[in-house]
Amino acid sequence: MQLRTGTDWQTTLTRATEVAPEAFDGDVLRNLIQGQWQAVGRQSSLVTPVDGTTIARLSRLDAATAQAAVEHSLRDHKKWAITPLGERRERVTQALDLLTEHRDLLAMLLVWEIGKPWRLACADVDRALDGVRWYVGEIDRQIGRRSPLPGPVSNIASWNYPMSVLVHAELVQLLAGNAVIAKTPSQGGAVCLTVAHALMQRAGLPATLVSGGGEELSEVLVRAPQIGAVAFVGGRSNGGKVAAALLDTDKRHMIEQEGLNAWGVWEFSQWDLLAGHLRKGFEYGKQRCTAYPRFVVQRELVDSFLDVYLPVVKSIRFGHPLAVENDTDPLPELDFGPLISATKADELRRKVDEAVKAGAVPLYRGKIETGTFLDGQDTDAYVAPSALLAPPGRSRLMHAEPFGPVDTIVVVDTEDELLAAMNASNGALVASLACDDEDLAGKLATDLQAFKVGINKPRSRGDREEPFGGRGASWKGAFVGGELLVQAVTVGDPDERLYGNFPEYSRYPTT
Repeated sequence: MQLRTGTDWQTTLTRATEVAPEAFDGDVLRNLIQGQWQAVGRQSSLVTPVDGTTIARLSRLDAATAQAAVEHSLRDHKKWAITPLGERRERVTQALDLLTEHRDLLAMLLVWEIGKPWRLACADVDRALDGVRWYVGEIDRQIGRRSPLPGPVSNIASWNYPMSVLVHAELVQLLAGNAVIAKTPSQGGAVCLTVAHALMQRAGLPATLVSGGGEELSEVLVRAPQIGAVAFVGGRSNGGKVAAALLDTDKRHMIEQEGLNAWGVWEFSQWDLLAGHLRKGFEYGKQRCTAYPRFVVQRELVDSFLDVYLPVVKSIRFGHPLAVENDTDPLPELDFGPLISATKADELRRKVDEAVKAGAVPLYRGKIETGTFLDGQDTDAYVAPSALLAPPGRSRLMHAEPFGPVDTIVVVDTEDELLAAMNASNGALVASLACDDEDLAGKLATDLQAFKVGINKPRSRGDREEPFGGRGASWKGAFVGGELLVQAVTVGDPDERLYGNFPEYSRYPTT
């Protein structure tokens, strides 16, 4: 196996520095602060999970420098907030055109930085650009008489969807009249985001991009009085810290946290339909907030379910996203590449081993040797798919999302047991029910603690007009998506109540 010519990292980095020379100092990423790209901060290495090599270096800011950047962003925000909507639309459209021009570069950066197969990396970029173009066409209606927030929006997002989640949100926030601040994820996506923000700045958009440790910068990016809103995407531990830091403030916030999304199988017979959903569910190694790592199956249907499920999991294709046999071959059609880091991969392997030792039944444990790799490459960040039956209650895989290609299957006998097992994580973003009787499925869905419930289909974040949020511990603050995203980052009637998951009330839009 070999790399396709022109897809190696050095060629990719050279392309990035040619597109955005102002944002790089050799292989060091500069920070976009106070309207300029500056090589300030403590340097640290960026390692790709694809083969374990160092690909670039971050410049990590201290809290004082980040605070100065926030203060400058507020000044930009005040000017941008009074910029006519027509001009804001033109500049966002210009940024979209520049990002579209360099779409393939952005996607290749994602392949190397976070290990996405080429098809999925392209989809991440395309969803961002297509989604924001929809907002450009709808923003007059969505804004109405609403006004920008009093300060810039601070965006702290995870590494898995840098474009379709983070950049998408920023561009809509900018369109709505807010300056934006983004923190590069600590584990991947920084180079892609650097190029994207260079193009956004070139279009005249007031964006700030900073790198640094979460604990070091959190006080500034979350609690600084200049910040108008906080948008967070990540795990419950860090999300809880952000929520706690906001308790004594009145800041707008949208805090998306993970939940154990479950797929229930009850009085069901459409197995061919389910098979297609199962395979697609392994995309990107289930490293996404709307993946389904838990299947709750009626005991009478376990044999039929496994007849469909096991052939799918055994056929999953994984490996180096750019490895080909011949230089003229297309890039491989993989379901997933590496996990985000060797550390995360090792942690997931330990969780599987612990669950099996505690009593879980290993229905399938794939071998790393079945993946597609270059000769002699580092494979520490790769995990083969696994499926465990009946994880014990004390297992970490019983109540928490694995965020990797590991499924757990729970067997139940009653509808009450089905609902309890599907609600194991105190709230989720999505859930699905495989059930021939859609009326029965609809009744069961009302007791599921998930924001979106699919009947004989999966659910996802959605695009364009579809709202997104979570129930229970999976979400705190305003919901987003469609008009709700614009409402979350603008001010309307003083007495309005935002749709969201807030401590004092729960009001959910139709799902």
